[in-house]
Amino acid sequence: MADLKKIMEELSGLTVLEAAELVKMLEEEWGVSAAAPVAVAAVAGGAAVEEEAEEKTEFDVVLKDAGPKKIQVIKVIRQLTGLGLADSKQLAETAGSKIMEGVSKEAAEDAKAKLEEAGGVVELA
Repeated sequence: MADLKKIMEELSGLTVLEAAELVKMLEEEWGVSAAAPVAVAAVAGGAAVEEEAEEKTEFDVVLKDAGPKKIQVIKVIRQLTGLGLADSKQLAETAGSKIMEGVSKEAAEDAKAKLEEAGGVVELA
């Protein structure tokens, strides 16, 4: 049997972007979705199924442009993702960079507000 404490320690060291990538890999490998329990609960509601299917539950925060205050945007990226300075700088300098992937609507809107306040141009996808 696997050493669960060791696995937990390894997972605790992941950045937000690495954790999101891990979720996607596991979903593809096992043919499941992390949002499945929400959808299953909605099935019991009948008409709620249609609303749940139409409403998007996972969002990507995409930085279109760092704007004139690139240093402030880099600081916010580091705060949101836990990435190092070099990785955060690279994301800020690359138009269309996904800062966060597969996050809730509230988390995405919060991140968007922080990045825009710092001077970045952000889109939720």
